[in-house]
Amino acid sequence: MIIVSILRHADNSISGFKVEGHAGYAKAGEDIVCAGVSAVTVGTVNSVETLTGIVMDSSMKNGFLSASLPREVRPEAGEQAQLLLASLVVMLKGIQESYGKYIQIQELNI
Repeated sequence: MIIVSILRHADNSISGFKVEGHAGYAKAGEDIVCAGVSAVTVGTVNSVETLTGIVMDSSMKNGFLSASLPREVRPEAGEQAQLLLASLVVMLKGIQESYGKYIQIQELNI
């Protein structure tokens, strides 16, 4: 199962996320759940960095991705990053609606 942790500040803004595990929906190379989660999470990190100029603190290895925003960002860029991260949550919840047996999303306050 894939476990996604959305990390939020007290004001409900998203500070980052962590993705761990494998879906187990199908064999490696054919697992559409893993592929979908990988595409939207890596795509979001790339979008934040390309479109806002914010370099996320990220780490990726087999079955693991974590990404977090730096503490200090320009207000406009921070708002744009929040929109992209909120979009990530919407996309992940869509995957969860269809494949809930293989993905769990939790929202954590930091």
